[in-house]
Amino acid sequence: MDKDNYREELNKQSGMETPAHDAEAPAQDTEATIQEPELLNQEPEVSKAASTLMYGATILAIAGIVSKIFGAIFRIPLTNMIGAEGQAYYGAAYPVYQDFYVIATAGFPVAISRMVSKRIAQGDYINAEKSYRLALKATFVISFISFAICFFGAKQISFAIGNPGAEASIKAISIALMFTPFVASLRGYFQGNQYMMPTGVSQVIEQIVRVITGLTIAYLFFRTDLRLAAAGATFGASAGMIAAMIVLFIIRFRFRAQREANLAKSVVVEESTGQRLRELFRIVVPITIGSLIMPLMMTIDAALVMRRLQATGWSLEKSQTLYGLISGFCDPLVNMPVIFIDAICISLLPAVTTAFTLHNKKDLDGNVRTGLKTMMIIAIPCSVGLIVLARPILTLLYFRKIDEAMMAVHLMQILSIGVITLAIMRTLSASLQGIGKVDLPVINLFIGSIVKIILTYVLVGIPAINVNGAAIGTVVAYLTAAILNYRGMRKNADLDLDFGSVFVRPLLASAIMGVSAIVFYKIMFAVVHSNLIATAIAIMGAVIVYFVMVFKLKAVTREDMALVPKGDLIYRIAVKLHLAS
Repeated sequence: MDKDNYREELNKQSGMETPAHDAEAPAQDTEATIQEPELLNQEPEVSKAASTLMYGATILAIAGIVSKIFGAIFRIPLTNMIGAEGQAYYGAAYPVYQDFYVIATAGFPVAISRMVSKRIAQGDYINAEKSYRLALKATFVISFISFAICFFGAKQISFAIGNPGAEASIKAISIALMFTPFVASLRGYFQGNQYMMPTGVSQVIEQIVRVITGLTIAYLFFRTDLRLAAAGATFGASAGMIAAMIVLFIIRFRFRAQREANLAKSVVVEESTGQRLRELFRIVVPITIGSLIMPLMMTIDAALVMRRLQATGWSLEKSQTLYGLISGFCDPLVNMPVIFIDAICISLLPAVTTAFTLHNKKDLDGNVRTGLKTMMIIAIPCSVGLIVLARPILTLLYFRKIDEAMMAVHLMQILSIGVITLAIMRTLSASLQGIGKVDLPVINLFIGSIVKIILTYVLVGIPAINVNGAAIGTVVAYLTAAILNYRGMRKNADLDLDFGSVFVRPLLASAIMGVSAIVFYKIMFAVVHSNLIATAIAIMGAVIVYFVMVFKLKAVTREDMALVPKGDLIYRIAVKLHLAS
């Protein structure tokens, strides 16, 4: 089939437009670059690729931060409205939705991105378009089946997890599954074009619409029916997904003329649908399996915790309250540092891949060591801060639910430790992926999940520990996977780490910061008798103390700061303040 016939066939369908700035310079094929070490010696190309990577990572990190902020804005007033009981309905629906969402879409953005970028690098815009459409069709079929199971089986699912009141919430959020194929496919296509802005913009719009819609509907019902209020809040996710889809289609339409121009200059490569389908699922299946483990752990909590609490003498209402403490009071705060973890892992992966491909062990060890140290410099103080200021922060944010906020203090302190273990696990997972061991982190996290199931079952069944057992299980699960990941790096890459530099110094600086935070809070509260002012000053004082100590203890160097957004600027400020040289 010649080029004109290819274009004619494509033009019969609604197509995906290529961003204008990519038209003259096709995106680089990341996999091809990694597989050809000699290309890495060409300085201009490598610098451009690194710049493109960091620019895209920065956009996604900023979008992720904004999304997390909107998520916190959403959860805090929602919890103040519906309390722990309403959060039990709301929190039970999300793990169920996440399971189906991962099954339907998890691997497709990555698969589309790889397939499209590879073909565009070869000048084959026609098969890039066909790959996108094939993936869209495949994910739509899977998503529709997932929607049908989730929506029409909501009653059975809610009874299965021991929370019948969650039925309406499950139905409300399942609607999002009808629109996720379009969002996932469009984001994957743009990413394949090395164009990250549409993904970032759509994520922010999705969160804004989710917050406005969810809180509005919840407000209409929270005084009369907490089940409907929770369902209204979960419907916000569906409304947000619809908004994201509309935004992405608008962006697509803007580049319609450019798409036609790209098709006109496309090379012609014979490629069957079967070839593309096999390539698609070779990428999708392992990614989906790995992505399914995390929401599966949430589902374990949703089902196991409620049932174990009731089996050991807690009433249904009290069990709902205890479980609601996790999803409603703790998760929004504990999950805030995750966006920084993601950003650093994105930066670390290509650096490890390059060093491993060139058999440069010094750079490999240095990259992993720097990545871990940078991660610890962020994760450890976040963890310590949440531990020492758990009570004032929770009572400040959830002032209308003081009793329940007080109940959540110990739970949040335990989960805060998980920020550190999660950061270690994720960093080493990215490192294993960088050296080509993509299956090993999945296996290790699965083993960690088994540990979580056992610990949660045993500890939640002890009345004195109750729901805290679920938090302990999560922390230990991450720690187990982290240890196994480290073992994998030692075995496959002979990783050499300086534990004193990576862990001890950041921990010492964070400990001094934690003590300072407590002192600042107690002094200010005694003076002003205001939890808001005392907490704010304690946090600001702790940040200043940590900034000083992290340089004074030589916990960071200029190289360590290179992976942190604006890290060079931060280091220059430290030099001007005579904290570093």
